[in-house]
Formats: sequence, C-alpha cells, structure tokens
Amino acid sequence: MTLPYLAYGSNLLTARLAARCPSARAIGAAMILGHTLDFAKHGRDGTGKATITQGAARAPGVLFEIAAEDIPALDAAEGAGVHYEKIELLLETGQRAFTYRALMRQAGLAPFDWYLALIRAGRHEHGLGLEDLAAVTPIPDPEPNRPGFIAAREALSRAGYRDWRAAL
Repeated sequence: MTLPYLAYGSNLLTARLAARCPSARAIGAAMILGHTLDFAKHGRDGTGKATITQGAARAPGVLFEIAAEDIPALDAAEGAGVHYEKIELLLETGQRAFTYRALMRQAGLAPFDWYLALIRAGRHEHGLGLEDLAAVTPIPDPEPNRPGFIAAREALSRAGYRDWRAAL
C-alpha cells in the first residue's frame, strides 16, 4: 500500500526524499491551498527550516507516493510529534495528502545556504517557480562537516549538481 505525501521543503528533491524513503515516487506538482511557505520552524542547528502557515495564499509542492513501510522513517526524519505535526491537506486538485507542519514557530529565522539549495533544486527538478524564494536570504554554514550539510551535498550530487552552490 502507498500513501500520498506532499513535499514542500527539502524533501522536494527526489534524491533527498529517496534517501529517507526508497519507495518514494513523484506523481507531480501540486498546490497547497490556504497555506504559505516560510522558514519559521526553529531547527536543531538554530536556523530556519521550511514549514507551511495557514493563510489565504497557495504554496507549491510535489505529490509523492510512499510505501506505508517507509513512513516511520520519514516520521523520524521530520521529528513527527516533536518538531512537526503530521497533517492531512486538501490539494488544489481535490486530492488529499499528508505532510508535516511545524509545531512551534519563531519569527526572524533564516535557512542555511545548503538547505535553501535543496529546496531550490527540488523546485527546479519538478518545474516549480522560485518567485516566493527570491526574498529569502540564506546563512552560510560555517561547519562544512555538519551531518546535514554532508547529506545535502550528497543528495545534490545524486541529483546531478557538481557543486551544491549551483542550486542557489
């Protein structure tokens, strides 16, 4: 059995999501009704991570199918129940999918450069626009050996980027 999952942040990049959920298969672009993307989720590294906030706008995402046995690994990677809540969304097509939304928010956060590169590369991979990301100013990560940074570089390399900065 597979479940519909809506990615809107770093999991947009299929190589990143597949490292967490080998069964992940992209279905196509989708719009999240009544939500906007922001970086108000306080990450363990002190930077902003992607989340969606209810509002009048729409946020772009990608609908994936994921095998039920891969969902616990995705829940763990997202910190479901601790950092993010698992929610069901109604997409513009009328289809329902699950995703994650930050449990707590903090204004004024910015993402690391490599984290924003994952999102931008995922948007590019699936033909989604970058307009809403134009005003996001990332922070250079001073720790190139940070596990998240290493995993991001590996995912971007698997996606065909010789230099992860090319995704910015």
